[in-house]
Amino acid sequence: MQKYYFTKERLEELKKELEYLKTEGRKEISEQLQKAKEYGDLSENAEYSEAREEQRRLETRISELEVMIRNASIIEEQRKGSGKTSEVKIGSKVVVKRDGKTYEYFIVGADEANPSLGKISNESPLGKALLGKKVGEEAIVNAPTGKIVYKITKIE
Repeated sequence: MQKYYFTKERLEELKKELEYLKTEGRKEISEQLQKAKEYGDLSENAEYSEAREEQRRLETRISELEVMIRNASIIEEQRKGSGKTSEVKIGSKVVVKRDGKTYEYFIVGADEANPSLGKISNESPLGKALLGKKVGEEAIVNAPTGKIVYKITKIE
């Protein structure tokens, strides 16, 4: 089974979404289906077909969320001075240098990644290259333009 990595906050968001979809979402779809049935012949009823398609999307999302939550692994953010920051792992904040510029990244699971906020996936090329590395080591990413070298300066 695939593991899904989330911060506690993100896992709570997903649980709330699941609860909403199972209650309010299903209720809304049920009402749409009932209303569409009132239009008559279901074989030529566009509203009914659309509501059924929406129901399929809702049930698919519910199934996805249930699997993700069931197989969730909580990312424990490393605390300063905890002694557990010797190498990069999921949940680490990593400070790197590339071409003289400094960048800070938080290694998270794929579902939570948001590069514009500095959250990169453990499955991304850079995330994979950083995992297991220590301060002073280099992470090399093969990009279409060539190799990009990141020097790790700090792990939190």
